Amino acid sequence: MTPGDGKQAAFAPEKCKEYTKMKPKNTICLWFDKDAHEAARFYATTFPDSQVTAVHKAPADYPGGKKGDVLTVEFTVVGIPCLGLNGGPTFKHNEAFSFQIATENQEETDRYWNAIVGNGGTESACGWCKDRWGLSWQITPRALTDALAAGGAEAKRAFEAMMTMKKIDVAAIQAARRG
Repeated sequence: MTPGDGKQAAFAPEKCKEYTKMKPKNTICLWFDKDAHEAARFYATTFPDSQVTAVHKAPADYPGGKKGDVLTVEFTVVGIPCLGLNGGPTFKHNEAFSFQIATENQEETDRYWNAIVGNGGTESACGWCKDRWGLSWQITPRALTDALAAGGAEAKRAFEAMMTMKKIDVAAIQAARRG
């Protein structure tokens, strides 16, 4: 068995205490209808420092699925620990939660944006997009955050330029910042 291969690990009581001590105190739990494993695999192949670390199957039937279905998936997104829960269609993702991914240049911005939007996602405004599971992402070039942090007229011009964009155009933000 390898992490993320969909096979359930055998229960090893002697390992549980050790595993529990290593588990982070804070993990982001993301509710999916039934595609947590597919989403986690996509994130792991799209972003650096991201991986699927464990897949757990339901020990019994539950409102969102049946015994043996994937219930939870442990994964990281850019080093952030997450748990995908296949809880059924009761709750949907919305913009109240998003991952903000800082990018160094236009190439990196394009790569992440195109991976999300090109895989069934949708564009939104000001550097935001949604993946095909409805999770919101902010693909945010450091050129934009630096411009906004500069304050004053530079920040105002960069902000006004950003407000006209879907995917952030780094060159346009830099030009707006310069005036």
